[in-house]
Amino acid sequence: MESPEVTFTLAYLVFAVCFVFTPNEFQSMGLTVQNLLSGWLGSEDMFFIHYHIRRSTATMLAHSFIPLGYYIGMCKAAPERELYNLYTASASVKVLAFFAIIVPTIASIFAFYWSRKLWSHHPIAKTLAHYSLPQSSWRAVASSINTEFRRIDKFATGAPGARVIVTDTWVMKVTTYTVHVAQQQDIHLTVIDTRLHELPLENSTPTQFITITVASVNPNISAFNIRLNSSEYGELKEKVRAPIRNAANVVIHQTLSDLFLETFRSEIEKNGFYHLPSEQELEPCIGCMQTNANIKLMKRCNAFNEGECQQCYCRPMWCLTCMGKWFASRQDQIHPETWLSSCAPCPTCRAKFCIVDVCRTQ
Repeated sequence: MESPEVTFTLAYLVFAVCFVFTPNEFQSMGLTVQNLLSGWLGSEDMFFIHYHIRRSTATMLAHSFIPLGYYIGMCKAAPERELYNLYTASASVKVLAFFAIIVPTIASIFAFYWSRKLWSHHPIAKTLAHYSLPQSSWRAVASSINTEFRRIDKFATGAPGARVIVTDTWVMKVTTYTVHVAQQQDIHLTVIDTRLHELPLENSTPTQFITITVASVNPNISAFNIRLNSSEYGELKEKVRAPIRNAANVVIHQTLSDLFLETFRSEIEKNGFYHLPSEQELEPCIGCMQTNANIKLMKRCNAFNEGECQQCYCRPMWCLTCMGKWFASRQDQIHPETWLSSCAPCPTCRAKFCIVDVCRTQ
C-alpha cells in the first residue's frame, strides 16, 4: 500500500501540470487563472494589452505558489513527520521549504515592481515603448493594438498558451507569461520548420504544422516563433504585408487534398511501372497541360472479373498530380480516413479503379 506522501505527491504533480498547461478538461471546469480572476483581469476584447499585462502577472504569481502549496500539503498529508518543524527536519525538507518560500517571494517582488506607475515597468509595456513616438508613451501603442484587436477581420489561431494574432499593423504571440509583439512594417517572416502530426483515431489523416520566425529590424525587439496549421497558411499570407520566405525549402500543404497527394504519391511508388509500347509517345497531361502524362490505370487489385474495380483501356492521358487530385475530389470529404481504401472512376472512361491500380509509365 502506498504511503500518504507518495499518493499526495502523485496527485499534486498531476494537478500542478494540469494547472500550468491547462488541458481542455481544466478549461471547461474553469480551473484557469483567466477564469478564477476574470473580475480583476477585465475584458480581453475591449482592453487586450491591459488584460494580458494583468493576466501574465497573475499567472506568474499563481504558478510561483505551487511549491508552497506542495509543502503545506505534505505537512498535512504526513503530520507525524512534523515537516513544519524546520529545526528537526532533514536537509531535503529544509531545501523544499526554502524553495517554497523564496519563489513566491521573488515573484511577488517582480509583480509589485511591474505594477508601479500604472504597469509601466511590465515587460509587455517596455516592449510597446520601443514603438512609441517621442511625444507619446506605450499606452498610445497599447490603445492602437486594443482597437485593432476588436476588429473582426483579424487573424487568430492557436491554443491558449500559444495564440497567434495578426491585425492590420501587428503580429502577436500570446504565451503563458508574456505577449510577443512586432510591427508588420518592420518584420521578416521565415518558414524554418514543418512537422506532420497524426491526429487522434477519429481522423487518421496527418496534419502539417508550420513554424515561422518573426524577426524585427528593430534591435530592441526579440525574434519569436509562431506555429500554425498548414491549412491556415493561406489566410495568414493574406493578412501579413511582408513576404514569407521558405528557408526550409519544404512543401506546405494548405489543404486536406494537398496532404493526401503526398500519401497518394508514396502509395503509387509501390505499384510498379507500366511499360509503354515502343511506338507510343506520351502526350501532355490533359488536366494541367504542364507536364507529360505519366499514369496508366491497370486492374491489379483483384482478378480480372473480381471486385469493384474495372479494367481501363485508356492510353496514358493524365499526370500523377492531376490523377491524385481527381481521386481525392471523388471521395467522401467528411471521412478522409476512407480515401486510401476507396475507388474512383477513370476521368476519361469512368471505369472504376483504386490506388493499387494506378501505375506510372516507363
